Amino acid sequence: MNKDLDERIETFAKLLYRSHYLVFFTGAGISTESGLPDFRGPDGIWTRRDKGLAPEPLNKPWNLFEPNSGHLAIVELQNIGKLKFLISQNVDNLHLKSGIRLDLLTELHGNITRFRCTGCGKTIDRSSGKKICECRGTFVSSVVDFGQPLPERDLMLSFEHSQKSDLFVAVGSSLVVTPAADMPQEALRSGAKLVIINQDKTPFDRYAHLRFSEKIGDVLPKAVKRLKILMGLE
Repeated sequence: MNKDLDERIETFAKLLYRSHYLVFFTGAGISTESGLPDFRGPDGIWTRRDKGLAPEPLNKPWNLFEPNSGHLAIVELQNIGKLKFLISQNVDNLHLKSGIRLDLLTELHGNITRFRCTGCGKTIDRSSGKKICECRGTFVSSVVDFGQPLPERDLMLSFEHSQKSDLFVAVGSSLVVTPAADMPQEALRSGAKLVIINQDKTPFDRYAHLRFSEKIGDVLPKAVKRLKILMGLE
């Protein structure tokens, strides 16, 4: 057993226990344990691009990838009433697939399974087949391409919840892509404690109250399990 890791997980569980406004922020790193590539890891999409290499082809269609223990641990926090909000940079649909409620989630870069209305910004499942919204706007892919602005409503909600947070947990993100990466800064400004779980370094490491460079699946499920014991749920 790694005593240092166990001690940090215990500290993390206590931070979760004391938190009254817990906000999570996830990047591509949370989905690597499901088999999806990240962006800035050693074999990430942008890392390969910078070396002049094409992205590694996926070994199966997007819709066949499943949530992993990291996603499911966040769902546990939702189900026990701890999670106030989840901000994600991911388009892979794994948070919704894992059971996260739509009203607790913003997907800043969109979702491959959802359309967004060009008028009111509402999102719907692609399978609905709807082309026109009630507001007369048109439904288009919700995925944000390079150079496109992030959805205004999602961005506003993300800033709002980051500012309200007393514990902000960044998971699997390099925290360099703005404006999404401005969220931990907003949380810190408002007095929140910051926990970072990411295998590579981030610009916010020196501000983190707790830092994990271990695999997400080796940290998050254990911390949530310990939290449930502290709460008398296990």
